[in-house]
Amino acid sequence: MTAPPSAPGSRNEPDPAPTTDGAAGWRRAAAEVSLPDVHRSIVVPATASFWRKLFAYSGPGFLVAVGYMDPGNWATDLQGGAKFGYTLLSVVMISNLMAILLQHLCIKLGVVTGRDLAQACRDHYSKPTVWFLWVLCEIAIAACDLAEVIGSAIALQLLFGIPLVWGCVITALDVLAVLYLQNKGFRYLEALVISLILMIGACFAGELFFSKPSLLGVVLGFVPRSHILTDPGMLYVSIGILGATVMPHNLYLHSSIVQTRKYEQTPEGKREAIKFATIDSTTALMFALFINAAILIVSAAVFHWSGHQEVAEIQTAYQLLSPLLGVGLASIIFAVALLASGQNSTLTGTLAGQVVMEGFISVRMRPWLRRLLTRSLAIVPAVVVIAIYGESKATALLLVSQVVLSMQLGFAVWPLMRFTGEKAKMGPFVNAPWVRILGWATTAIIIVLNAKLLFDTLMPAAILKTVYGAFGLPAPT
Repeated sequence: MTAPPSAPGSRNEPDPAPTTDGAAGWRRAAAEVSLPDVHRSIVVPATASFWRKLFAYSGPGFLVAVGYMDPGNWATDLQGGAKFGYTLLSVVMISNLMAILLQHLCIKLGVVTGRDLAQACRDHYSKPTVWFLWVLCEIAIAACDLAEVIGSAIALQLLFGIPLVWGCVITALDVLAVLYLQNKGFRYLEALVISLILMIGACFAGELFFSKPSLLGVVLGFVPRSHILTDPGMLYVSIGILGATVMPHNLYLHSSIVQTRKYEQTPEGKREAIKFATIDSTTALMFALFINAAILIVSAAVFHWSGHQEVAEIQTAYQLLSPLLGVGLASIIFAVALLASGQNSTLTGTLAGQVVMEGFISVRMRPWLRRLLTRSLAIVPAVVVIAIYGESKATALLLVSQVVLSMQLGFAVWPLMRFTGEKAKMGPFVNAPWVRILGWATTAIIIVLNAKLLFDTLMPAAILKTVYGAFGLPAPT
């Protein structure tokens, strides 16, 4: 099903596909633009000042940063702070630095080649491989949406007492909000996302004020410690934090929405676009670092030294915050931030789904139908599991969603590194040697740690004990 074409000369009419500096490295010309309804729809003034240009480029990075603070990250950050105090703040920081590098490479791919990552995969790989990658990405999007559904439902239950099953159903209404915002224009969607991020940030700034963490402890927590690798429990939670940080669909999404800006299609224009888009992305991801670190810091300050080191569920944290802090608003603010986080993540899910479907298999679907389909794939399993096994399984579903995302991540990072590292595809914008070293090291760490997380999660305890015992290591618990 295709959307009606834009009227000739309208603002949303897509420009001709841009030429690429590394055109010789692609099998086909970039005939189709990514997200044609909003492609190059936001004009960047060529003679404007630095700050006006930065404002024009600001927005896509915040849409991407949403995936780094979604409800799926909350459980790992809460567990890390409650169990180990401030120690794992260094893991949160390293995860964020990896994300900054990968999102920068997504910007380069989209700006230089005029392709998003899904389109690049369709050009480079065989048809069976393309369909395999598309199916994996759709599963990952559904898994991420599952985390957002559950996170929003938990927040609605905590704030208004709505049963989780009905909370999951209510989240389907965000289809209307997404449809309305997309019709209004891309800037409106960006503005709402940024507003919700600021709300989450303000909520956790309040939580930090109430919890009064040790400033020295926080600073020392950002210093990497060798015993993180030698302590089995600490390493296991660290892998969970790393595995839940980089969302695979973000890599496809960012390489697409960076093309919503209308910049000069010259080497100088592309370099400027990469520079400003990277500033936007890095700034947004620093907001994500603040929020993820704040969750861990609050958890450490409130739970770790008060005899509640086993806190790992969002509901438990909500119930304990106000009594332990002696501040009635603390739990409410926590739930409001969770609701904003869940809703924010759903706003970018439609765009990510649109990008991967159009990019991999060249099928266009109306945004409201695409959103309804994706949300149904998330709501149905959530409602069925909660209805059959009870609300206590909500956190287990969050864990399942993170495991599924971990399975898909390597299949997105590997093509990104390969494409941006080929001179035939990127021309003079090919990755510098130091970027290739950092990028492939990051890729290897992500794949190995996610493979370990997946193995530890799915294997029975007896097998884990045998395998780890063969290497003289204690099995994770």
